[in-house]
This record gives sequence, C-alpha cells and structure tokens, in this order.
Amino acid sequence: MGKEIPELKIYMLGRFAVTCGDQPISFRQNPGTKAMKLLQLLLHSTYAANNGEGYRGISRTRLLEDLFGREELSNAANNLRVTAHRLRRILTEAGLPDYDYIKIEDGFYRWESPMPVWLDVAELQEKLESAAGEKDEKKQAELLLAACRLYRGELLPALSGEDWVIVSSVRYKDMYSRGLSKLCEYLKAQRDYETILELTAAAAEIYPFDEWQAFQIDALMGMNRYKEAYRCYEETAKLFFEELGISPSEKMLNQFKEMSGKMEGNFQAAGEIRDGLKEPGYESGAFYCTLPSFRDGYRLIRRIIERNGQSVFLMICSLTDGMGRPMESSEKLEVYSQKLHQAIKGSLRRGDSFTKYNPAQFLILLVGTSRENCDLIFRRIADRFSAEHRSWRQRLEYYVSSVADVESDNSRIHFRGNEFQWN
Repeated sequence: MGKEIPELKIYMLGRFAVTCGDQPISFRQNPGTKAMKLLQLLLHSTYAANNGEGYRGISRTRLLEDLFGREELSNAANNLRVTAHRLRRILTEAGLPDYDYIKIEDGFYRWESPMPVWLDVAELQEKLESAAGEKDEKKQAELLLAACRLYRGELLPALSGEDWVIVSSVRYKDMYSRGLSKLCEYLKAQRDYETILELTAAAAEIYPFDEWQAFQIDALMGMNRYKEAYRCYEETAKLFFEELGISPSEKMLNQFKEMSGKMEGNFQAAGEIRDGLKEPGYESGAFYCTLPSFRDGYRLIRRIIERNGQSVFLMICSLTDGMGRPMESSEKLEVYSQKLHQAIKGSLRRGDSFTKYNPAQFLILLVGTSRENCDLIFRRIADRFSAEHRSWRQRLEYYVSSVADVESDNSRIHFRGNEFQWN
C-alpha cells in the first residue's frame, strides 16, 4: 500500500499561501503572474465558487476572460495552453508530486490532485451555511466562531484589482460581517466579553471604518474597564474625524453618551480623577481636540459669553485649489492639511482651540480677541503655512464670525444641529 500524501492546505483570506502537511510550499513566483493567477482561479472555482451546477470548476470561456479579457491578444487560447504548461512546471518545481493537476472536462477547467485539499474560503462558507440552518443557539455560535476565526482578511489581496476577486471578496465580507454581528450579540448575552474583544479587534484591524469598535466598547464596559473603553472611543474618533474627515455619525455620538452615562457609576479616588483630567505634559501652542470635543467646547463657550460678554470668534481656515474652489482629496491635500495643522497650532495661544472639520478645513475658537486681531492671526497662520513655499499662500481662505453672532442671520457661519455651516 502506497504512502498517504499529506493534505494540501490553501489560504486565500488575507493572503495566498499553500502548505502540504506541515511544509510550506514556495512557488517562487509573483502571485500576479498569469500562471499563478491560473492556479488561484482553478483552486477557487473548484472548491469555493459554486456555479449553480456544483463545484465543476471554471468554463474555458470564463477562464479566458478572467485571465486575458483586458488584453488584446491574437490567440488567447494558445496563451492559455502556454500558461497551463508553465503552471504544471511550477508545481513540480515547488515540490508537489508529479501529477496532471489541471483537469479539462466538458469545456470546464478544474483542479485535481492526488492529495485531499482544504481551502479556507470553502471552510468559511461551509461553517456559515451550516450556522444559518442550525436551530440550536449554542451550536450555531460554535459554527460562527469557527468561521470568524478563519477570516484573516479580504480574498487574495495581491489580486484585488481582478473582477472575479472583487465580486467574490464583497460576498465573503458580507457573509463574515453578518456572521460576526450575530455572534457578538449572542456572546454579549452570554457575557463572554473576552471573545468579543478577540474577534472585533481582528475585524477592526481589517475593516477599521466598519464600526466594530462599538462592540469592543460594549465589551470593555461590560467588564468595567471604563478607561480602556474611553480610550477605544477616542482612538476611533480620531481615526474617523481626523484622518478621513468624516463628520461624526449619530450612532457614534449616541454610544459616547451611553458610555458616559455608564461611567458615572464608576467611582474613583480623587487623585485618580485628577490624574485623568490633567494633560500628560506641558505643550505650547493651541489645544487640538477632536470634532465632538470641539463642538462641546463651543457650546460651553456660548453659554459663558451669555453671562460675561467676553469676545470670542470662530474662524474657518480652508484649503483651496488656488482659484477659490475647495481642494479635492489627494496626496497633495494630505501634505497641505498636515502643514496647516502645524501652522495653526504654532500660531495661536495655549488658550485657543482648534479641530479638523474635514481634510481641507479647520475650525478655530479664538478667546478674548477682536475682529481686527482675527485678520492678524490668519496672516500669522498663512505666513507659517507658506514659509517654505510662498505660492501655498494662495491656497488659503478664511471666514470668521463672533461666536455671539454665529446663529444670527447676518453671520456667514452658522451652527445647525450637530454641524457647522458657512456661506
């Protein structure tokens, strides 16, 4: 009796890797070469992509389209034969047993091998489909947990521009997201917060803007780890409001309010409270804060000036294309935005505060100054911003209004609901 060949394991979620038994298989080829694309297409279509007639593989027409569809080739069929021959040689050189792995039958190409094959994508689908049909909540959760731990990232990231990868990747992400959401709700009811943290930390790393942090915050509060919950919220707010320039969603703000309410019952020693409130160290220049914090500060200032009549101004600094039009998102905008951030911080006093409203606009709160001084302040900012490139000065514009007048009909700046607006 012949020696049994170890199982061939293929990983496509978050990377492309192949092992045979305990030994990694190195193809010494770029994943984007035609031969390697053919390998990945064959494996995926044979074990994961059900075409409605079972897992038969991929039709010759579809294979030609996926491999050569964007290229103008006089003889695509011949190129496919050459690519298949090259792949057979690559597989042998990688140390796999000598075998005709490319099976052609009834116009379909499929993978066939002498050893059993395990594919993470196929396993993911099998677990999620079984979970969908499982009536027992505990067994369903076990299947969802196994599936979520399989998901290491989007399908074949090195081929992320390929049409077939895009379509499949969107489907797998949707399946994973729905499965993980359902599992987290179950785990929350079971008070299994540690597992929620494990799973959502991985999900937030893969999809940082899908608000998996909401489950993390809930779990941390469930474990009475309020400081970590607040830190998680602040880091998420920074990611959303600063780096993407996305206005805060109602969901995020409501969660913050809920977290703040729950934290009220978390009694701490006076020294601990004091340490949590004070700044970590002396820092010169204006105080930078996230947009939700800036908005709360603005509302407080409005209340204060109703009583003492202090002069406070709200300024908006905008980056333009040099002709007065808003600057569109680009790598240049990121550079300009960072430079403007530094210019604003270095040009204002410690008692002033500012925030990034979006990548092209900053809001500044100027306390105890005059309308004339606002013009001088903007010139200081513009001088610092354009110190190395004088032409950059043309890219800056500003609006300014007394905070006392912001909500009047005469002001160019208005505050409506949760948003600042101007004209």
